[in-house]
Amino acid sequence: MKKIAIVPGSFDPLTAGHADVIKTAASIFDEVKVVVLANSEKSGMFTPEERLRIARAAVEKMKDEGVGNVSAHVFSGLTVDAAKELGASFVVKGLRSATDFDCEFGMAEITRRFGNGLTTVFLPSKPEFMHVSSTYVREIIRYGKGDERAFAPGTRDTVMSIRRGKN
Repeated sequence: MKKIAIVPGSFDPLTAGHADVIKTAASIFDEVKVVVLANSEKSGMFTPEERLRIARAAVEKMKDEGVGNVSAHVFSGLTVDAAKELGASFVVKGLRSATDFDCEFGMAEITRRFGNGLTTVFLPSKPEFMHVSSTYVREIIRYGKGDERAFAPGTRDTVMSIRRGKN
């Protein structure tokens, strides 16, 4: 039986830390599905479709690096429903700090209870990515004060095409 995992998140945008966790998950699981969650109660810098484009650009970069078992999807609804629809038995969550753990640990219990045994796996961030957040990357993009590619793979060309209104 294939071990399929999802890596859910808002990914507004997907960061280098996210990409690192995804690559680590890809070395553990047969398939990894990045799930861009479309939460109607959150408004971000990018639409769910734009975030999916950014995630897919990052996945393409991973393929160029030899990581070929990752795909990206958008989903509106609960993580447990996304896992079921995508055939996943595992949810992967990256942790940058103890604060992340406190938040994610409670979610893991809810996921286990309502996800019919869906297992959450925590993967710690590498030290060089512990300070990188989507908020930080959005500020770089918003104010144009630097090159966000060091913090968010696949963003520059994708963001530029989004700003120009290309699909």
